[in-house]
Amino acid sequence: PDDQRWRGADSIELLQKVTAMLADEKWRIENIDSTIVAQAPKFAGHRNAMRSTIATACRIEMAQVSVKATTAEGMGMIGAGEGIAAYAVAMISGSASKES
Repeated sequence: PDDQRWRGADSIELLQKVTAMLADEKWRIENIDSTIVAQAPKFAGHRNAMRSTIATACRIEMAQVSVKATTAEGMGMIGAGEGIAAYAVAMISGSASKES
């Protein structure tokens, strides 16, 4: 959080750069499973647009991207509406072996 070079960074641009770095090393993204934890706003109406944007940035099909949302059931800062959390897991495959 203290590194100023990331302040205001575009998350989609960062995702595209990481995807390119993986491809350069002969890795590919197989799927992405993400969860947003928030009391508000409601994400249902934006789910497919988010999936499409992530898929495009990662050079994969929309069917390979899961975006779901849940609430914190009123607990903690997220439950009080003071923040949002996001978690993502990506399965990658390939070979990054290099000649010595």
